[in-house]
Amino acid sequence: MHISRAPGEAFGLSIDWYALYTRHQHEKAVARLLTGKGFEIFLPLYRAVHRWKNGAKQVALPLFPCYVFLRGPLDPWLPILTTPGVHAVVGFGGKPATIPRSEIDAIRRVVESSLRAEPHPFIKCGDRVRIKAGPLEGLEGSLLRKKNQWKLLLSVEMLEKSVAVEVDASVVERVYTSKPRVAPGWLPSNALARS
Repeated sequence: MHISRAPGEAFGLSIDWYALYTRHQHEKAVARLLTGKGFEIFLPLYRAVHRWKNGAKQVALPLFPCYVFLRGPLDPWLPILTTPGVHAVVGFGGKPATIPRSEIDAIRRVVESSLRAEPHPFIKCGDRVRIKAGPLEGLEGSLLRKKNQWKLLLSVEMLEKSVAVEVDASVVERVYTSKPRVAPGWLPSNALARS
């Protein structure tokens, strides 16, 4: 989806990006409604092939399911929160959380390029992961990065010794030791409207 220049950007004003948590499969409708209300919206999409009984069709899907990005000042939050399909503004400690412009710009560059992009579970160094395929399938360990290579760290706790083996990042999945937090730090849609 196209990003237009924000009104204040021409004058060098810093305008922050925010994430809106939306109802499942309502991202495009939310983006359309908020754009109609005059807000600057970014909805990164990717192409995927969906197969049905009567054939296959290429569809555009959100790169971040249930999220729409919005850039603008904090003043008009009520029109945002009352938009059908918007559940909440992502925030922490009762305040909307800003997203660094560099992260939005990086996503925009990927979407506008000819490279194939698709959603992927968030995994960071130190996370407990499991190998999904290949000769190490089923092994669990910690994910490390060393000199642009991903490594699986296997440990013998009693000896306090570890071994690192190089792995392809595309075959690892995060292992949750407890129930994953689906929506960390969400503000209920009426929380900002009341303040």
